[in-house]
Amino acid sequence: MLAHLGAILAAIRSAVETIFGIRFRTFAGMAVAALMLGGCLSTAAPLTGADPADPGAKVAGVGYRSTIAPYTGLRPTAPSAWREQNDRVAPTPKPDQ
Repeated sequence: MLAHLGAILAAIRSAVETIFGIRFRTFAGMAVAALMLGGCLSTAAPLTGADPADPGAKVAGVGYRSTIAPYTGLRPTAPSAWREQNDRVAPTPKPDQ
């Protein structure tokens, strides 16, 4: 019984190695190439300007700007004549030539 189980496991192992062996070798080759090429990269550029972690670094001033500054209250008013409202928003007439 154990010999039979060993033969089955050997067959499964052979099939798995055949299927995944090629993929594993390809993946391993790509990982090795990436690690080797990683050593060829140039060093990172140093920070230009002040160190952001320095609490004494000069920064731009902060100003207050209201989010509702252009607001004007539009309370209900008494209705006015429609002709006055139209005249107020109508374009100015052009002079005759």
